[in-house]
Amino acid sequence: MTPFVWRKHLDFVAIQDAHDMRLRIRDHRGLHGPIAVEGHNMKLGAGGIREIEFFTQTRQLIAGGRDPSLRDRTTVGGLVALAAKGWVPPEVADELTTLYRAHREVEHRLQMVNDAQTHSMPTSAEGVARIAAFCGQSEAEFRAGLLDRLTRTDRLTEGFFSPGEVEEGPELSDKAREITRGWENYPALRSDRAQAIFRRLRPRFLKGLARAANPDEALSAIDGFLAKLPAGVQIFALFEANPTLIDLIIDIAGSAPALAQYLARNAAVLDGVIGGSFWGDWPGTAALRAELQARLAPAPDYEGRLDMARRWMKEWHFRVGVHHLRGLIDGFEAGKQYADLAEAVVQVIWSEATADFARKHGAMPGRGAVVVGMGSMGAARLNAGSDLDLIVIYDDQGVEGSDGPRPLATRPYYARLTQALVTALTAQMPEGRLYEVDMRLRPSGRAGPVATSLHSFTTYQETEAWTWEHLALTRARVLAGEPTLAGEVETFRRELLARKGKEDRVRQDVAEMRARLAAAKPAQGAWDAKNGPGRIMDIELAAQTVALIAGSPARGVERQLAAAGRIMPDSDVQLLTSAYRLLWRLHAGARLLSERALDWQSLGEGGRAFLLRETGASDAAALAEALARAVSDAEAAVTRLVGTSDGETGDGTG
Repeated sequence: MTPFVWRKHLDFVAIQDAHDMRLRIRDHRGLHGPIAVEGHNMKLGAGGIREIEFFTQTRQLIAGGRDPSLRDRTTVGGLVALAAKGWVPPEVADELTTLYRAHREVEHRLQMVNDAQTHSMPTSAEGVARIAAFCGQSEAEFRAGLLDRLTRTDRLTEGFFSPGEVEEGPELSDKAREITRGWENYPALRSDRAQAIFRRLRPRFLKGLARAANPDEALSAIDGFLAKLPAGVQIFALFEANPTLIDLIIDIAGSAPALAQYLARNAAVLDGVIGGSFWGDWPGTAALRAELQARLAPAPDYEGRLDMARRWMKEWHFRVGVHHLRGLIDGFEAGKQYADLAEAVVQVIWSEATADFARKHGAMPGRGAVVVGMGSMGAARLNAGSDLDLIVIYDDQGVEGSDGPRPLATRPYYARLTQALVTALTAQMPEGRLYEVDMRLRPSGRAGPVATSLHSFTTYQETEAWTWEHLALTRARVLAGEPTLAGEVETFRRELLARKGKEDRVRQDVAEMRARLAAAKPAQGAWDAKNGPGRIMDIELAAQTVALIAGSPARGVERQLAAAGRIMPDSDVQLLTSAYRLLWRLHAGARLLSERALDWQSLGEGGRAFLLRETGASDAAALAEALARAVSDAEAAVTRLVGTSDGETGDGTG
């Protein structure tokens, strides 16, 4: 019964259901008409007990699926819980509680007078006077008080239930009329109920679009959003109950098509805007991990927990994107928040995957394993579309296998456990997937085992790994797993970098790798911030080279460059740092706006304004000039650091 009553999403459709139910009750009992004392039904009539119960229960149904603390069975207790969580203003909850108790008192006295199950006031003045006397009041005083309470109840509850009148919409251009005519054929608007709700919303959407910087552009974006919605009743009811969401949708659709598409595929993330601290401060990894663990706890099985994790992650991922788009955070803070979120997810999913695997095959042989983040995940800076580079390292301590119901030898145990983790993160479930995972940075790359023993890992890094693998290790960071093993892996990483960076061939190896990267991943146009000489990947390569030569444990680009010392001139450090900051802001913003390569001309006005604000440029020409200058300066600085692939050294290197 629980998932049937308490839905997993905010269920604003319940408002219309309750409204229709109230009207059917009144029709059945003949209770329409103005509020009067004689014959008024204290339970089912306008302003009566049932109105307060429906008001409370409907709001509990809306949010109780996400928040079990709202599931109080009593009306007064439900109002208290709703007020505590901000779903009902405290003064409204207090007033309805007072009215509810007063209504119940009158109802009880009616039943005591006649010793019968009745809810209706007497139909004669004499009968009303008798009830008034029973309540210790004069007839006039009783009538005035009762009418006032019934009217107040009706006023407080009727506005919540009754759908608003359909507004007049603005005049539309021929193009706009052509677009809006097609809406009725979209999957989200195929049901009569969805159409009825959307008819009330349509004018609000169109008025909001009229205020956009480019109304036709914004309308096309909203059209794309509506076209991709699989169903409309729930989300349209959400919009109707929370009109401010319409402005948010228009803002997103008019500025960030990729975020709008994400929203269309995952419309349930809007629950987080209404039902949580969406606009509050960022909680950090530890708080995110604790919240996710609490959210998963009630799920009945492993699959249910994985699906719940997907809903939770998508809400927080959407929040980061909206905060970035609205200018509440910049690209660097967004990059940190995406990484915090991914780290919390990996930690909790690793715990879930290992527990589920242990139930089938026994506890991990030996000391256990750790999950190591590589690349951008290790450096704790992701963008809106990043995948996760992960490797798994285990220490079996000579134990040959597990001892569970279906025991496994050690190597296949950890290989299959790693695959279980990857599946838990990447599998397409009803709520989508968590992340794409790339494990190519593991020792021996695609050819190596998916999980590596500590001995094999350290031996490989000492004797077989190439310079590029040591560069990758400059950004490695343990995310989850056995604490003592995590400490040992980090100690080894630091000691290895200090030794391997002193080798003479490092710069020449990097120069050759840089040339291969330039050939394999050239820039996709002048606006590409990531690929090509002088761009993000090139600067990251230079920063990793500095960290390796300096033996620095730093993982982030700025801190790695800051460790240069005599390895490169301070002027080049400043050039690379400045270029990287501009390029990252552009890249992070572009990935939020679109999944494709950045094309300035194809961006809408909202998207262009966002990127100009994000990069601090006055206009497109100024941004293009700053970008070209930064790329040129960075390319020259990297060349001075590592030389060229034909063995020529750059000038100014230490």
